[in-house]
Amino acid sequence: MSSVVDICNLALSHLGDTATVASIDPPEGSSQAEHCARFYPAARDALLEIFNWNFATRRATLALLTADSWDWAYAYAKPADALKMLAVLPAGASSDAEGAEYDIETDTDGATVILTDSEDASLRYIAYVTDTTKFPPLFVMALSWQLASMLAGPILKGDAGAAEAKRCAGLAQAYLAQAAQSDANQRKVRPVHNPAWMAAR
Repeated sequence: MSSVVDICNLALSHLGDTATVASIDPPEGSSQAEHCARFYPAARDALLEIFNWNFATRRATLALLTADSWDWAYAYAKPADALKMLAVLPAGASSDAEGAEYDIETDTDGATVILTDSEDASLRYIAYVTDTTKFPPLFVMALSWQLASMLAGPILKGDAGAAEAKRCAGLAQAYLAQAAQSDANQRKVRPVHNPAWMAAR
C-alpha cells in the first residue's frame, strides 16, 4: 500500500523531478516537500468529493441538537468526518431511495446543522479519508497525477509548467474514470421496489 510520501514522490516523478521527499507533515525543508504539504490535502479531498467511493462511504446515527430547527422538526449535528452527504435516512430505511427531505444550514458558531422531519435519523455520507492504506491502486494513480498537475506550476514554472499541468490533469481524469468504473463494478445496488398501489397509478 502507498503512503502519503509514496504518493507525493510518485507525483514528483510524473514531472520528471528526481528529488524525493521523506516527510510532508511536517515538511522536511525542501521546496518539493513544502509544495506537497500545501497541495496534497486539496488534491486528495477533491477526488474524494467527486465520486461516491465505496472505501469512503460511511453511515452514522446523527446526534440530536437543541438548536432551533425553524420549520423542521429536528436539528442534527453533521459528523465531523463528513465531506459530502448522500442521504438522511429515517429509522428503518434500507436504502437512499427511502431517504428523508432535509436542509443544511450553518449555526452562529460556524457548525453545519442538518434539518429534517425524521426522528432518530442516520446519515450516509462520504468521509474525509486520510488513511492511504484504504485507497485502491487506481485511486492512488489518479491522486498522484492530480497532485502532479498542481505541483507543475510551482516546480516547473512558466509555459512549461502550464503545459505539464494540463497534461497531468488529463491523465488524472483518465485514471479517475478507471478508478470510478472499478469502484462501481464492486457495488450491487438493490432494485427500487414500487408498491403495487403506486405502480398502478
